[in-house]
Amino acid sequence: MTEPTLATADTDLLTEPRLVVEPGVAARVAAVADPVLQAMGYRLVRIRISGESGCTVQVMAERPDGSMQIEDCEAVSRALSPVLDIADPIDRAYRLEISSPGIDRPLVRRSDFERHIGHLVKIEMAVAYQNRKRFRGIIKGVEGDGVRITRDDVAKDQDPEVVLPMADIGDAKMVLTDELIAESMRRGKAAEREKKRDLGLAPPLAPHAKPAAQAKPKPKLKDKQPVKKPLPTNTKKHRLAADRARRGEIDPD
Repeated sequence: MTEPTLATADTDLLTEPRLVVEPGVAARVAAVADPVLQAMGYRLVRIRISGESGCTVQVMAERPDGSMQIEDCEAVSRALSPVLDIADPIDRAYRLEISSPGIDRPLVRRSDFERHIGHLVKIEMAVAYQNRKRFRGIIKGVEGDGVRITRDDVAKDQDPEVVLPMADIGDAKMVLTDELIAESMRRGKAAEREKKRDLGLAPPLAPHAKPAAQAKPKPKLKDKQPVKKPLPTNTKKHRLAADRARRGEIDPD
């Protein structure tokens, strides 16, 4: 079977449905914002409406690879603002705010959980699971319609492994750890290098080039040892030459 191209993979991620969605007014805003974002090559992460200091509508978005730069936020704001003005999903004045998901981001799609396997997550269930609504643990993988985590808040005599139905998750958010920060920095640097190559500000990778992590270190040069000249063969000619040298005579050759 032929592997999908990069463009196909990006399209699949762009149109991937969210499993965690907003209720009420936020859902109306999401219905307006989602198609606008997709048409621009972004995907909606979350809508949050806050009443502090007036009404603020926060639209969290990202590219399919998880990146979101300041320029992206500005472009989305310019495109989305007039559409929201026409659709008028909110019946009062508000301030529109476009933001990136951030490091301790919410997880709203299946691919979000897959991308963060091995990291710590906090999950709050909309529907209780095993008489609990709050879980915290390391993401181990996605199995069918559920996400497997190893809980870090259970007693030693309890099984820490649990598979939570993704359809019943009300909120899931990454926990800020040193490992998560380090991985985010690596991804950010890689995205910046790729952007520079796309803009022609950096040379493209050679076809045979390997990522730095796969490159083999060059062997260290050892100290040079003096080269020993081979001893002359002990022949009559050599012995006569040695005798003449001891007597100070010049070799006729």
